[in-house]
Amino acid sequence: MPTASPDTLDRIAHGDSPVLEQLVAMNIDSLATSGLDEKTYFLTRLAALVAMDAAPVSYLITLGMAADAGVTLEQAQGTLAAIAPVVGGARIAAAAGHILRAFGMAEAVEDAPR
Repeated sequence: MPTASPDTLDRIAHGDSPVLEQLVAMNIDSLATSGLDEKTYFLTRLAALVAMDAAPVSYLITLGMAADAGVTLEQAQGTLAAIAPVVGGARIAAAAGHILRAFGMAEAVEDAPR
């Protein structure tokens, strides 16, 4: 499973602009070319993250943008329920753990001294 280096995570957590700007730019371009509305786009990305067993930081970025687009917790849970028969229960459980770690990262960033 690919993981981000501690240095990369630290730079992202502390708002390293070039890293974040590149990630946001990649997402904006993808959204524009997808032809999907924002909510559908981010729910599709959530499904893809689960399918590929993505790192927690990927969930942090995607779910943050999804929330900004108006995606609700119920919609995210519905997406996980919809893909569970395809990806399997173990993958859904792993995703839940990654999402919890992502929220832990977010809390750590909020609590970090500036």
